[in-house]
Amino acid sequence: MTTFARPTDLPSALALMSDGARQVLGGGTDIYPGAGAKLDQPLLDITALPELKGIHLASGLRIGAAATWTEIAETPLPPALAGLQQAARQVGARQIQNSGTIAGNLCNASPAADGVPPLLTLDASVELASSRGTRHLPLAVFISGPRRTARAADELMVAIHIPARALQGEGAFVKLGARAYLVISIAMVATRIVSQNGIVTDCAIAVGACSAVATRLPRVESALIGRPLDDLARHVMGPDVNAALAPISDIRAPADYRAEAAVTLLRGILGGIA
Repeated sequence: MTTFARPTDLPSALALMSDGARQVLGGGTDIYPGAGAKLDQPLLDITALPELKGIHLASGLRIGAAATWTEIAETPLPPALAGLQQAARQVGARQIQNSGTIAGNLCNASPAADGVPPLLTLDASVELASSRGTRHLPLAVFISGPRRTARAADELMVAIHIPARALQGEGAFVKLGARAYLVISIAMVATRIVSQNGIVTDCAIAVGACSAVATRLPRVESALIGRPLDDLARHVMGPDVNAALAPISDIRAPADYRAEAAVTLLRGILGGIA
């Protein structure tokens, strides 16, 4: 078997993936640091596949799996995507943003993956392809745990899809780390608020780095429906936030700090809306 392949069309790539032995290489920002002195699996480089490129707005939004964080940050997108674009600008240094891909962030499935909370607020789904066919999964189903996803060994993530209904409203994202830049999140919050005449008609809120997987906050979302935009922060109750979370203690922060930080970050985002 060739240890490195860079196919130029999707059928050829899926044929190479069919035996399940290849590791997928996009920007390499996760694979190379984790490989140490060697890479012990054959690699499939996806960067020449046109089917995995581009960001296209039609009835909904399609983000190619190989789209980089720089592309996401700099493409004109609806205000609902503002949170995802803010997250894109905080993924590592500029060099990482230029090479790292959105699919790599999702398939790596770190609890602190910056792209996941804003995508959850957008009801994102992922498109997976193999020589057996294509399937779509909600992002919340695709990521099943730390470093665990539903992607089979012979599948490629082809795209991320955001439905038209989730392109309404305005998004926001904020994360907390030990320093201002180049940091792994201690806690992060993403929101998407839809309003009419100054009243919230719909909202989506997600928290990352405070559970094994990033998660939506349904109790908080329900509490904010019908509230005035300038009066949201005081309706964020700590028990409602933490009911959906299961923070851990690690080298970056203890669990109780993460739980408190999630509440504070969310109130801060909502307090800035008017």
